[in-house]
Amino acid sequence: MPQNYSRVAFLLAALFWAGLIFYLSHQPSIDMPALFPGQDKLFHLIAFGILGFFTMGILRASHKEHQTGQVWLVTIAVMLYGILDEFHQHFVPGRTADVYDVLADAIGGLLGGWTLYYLASVLVRQSPNN
Repeated sequence: MPQNYSRVAFLLAALFWAGLIFYLSHQPSIDMPALFPGQDKLFHLIAFGILGFFTMGILRASHKEHQTGQVWLVTIAVMLYGILDEFHQHFVPGRTADVYDVLADAIGGLLGGWTLYYLASVLVRQSPNN
């Protein structure tokens, strides 16, 4: 039963985070100092990495561990959300759609999903119940 509570918590966190991404992408512009070229790709990677982490937590682990196929499923889901986000931005004045943002989103989703996969597998191996 505790696993179900954590999955619900991950679901709520993922929905909140996806909503925050949508809200931010709906803003005509976000004033950020330019620290280095392409910094927006890093922001995409981080934001969608967090979404990938939360999304991975929603999935049921079989035999106490997630499967690598679930990481790829999360990556595809996060990338699809990134595509929808870019499509949405295409209609927001002052914003543009960028295929490289989608690439950064997908990589972020992969890294976020893989991070939870790795952390959970380490915790399972260290569990005294194994």
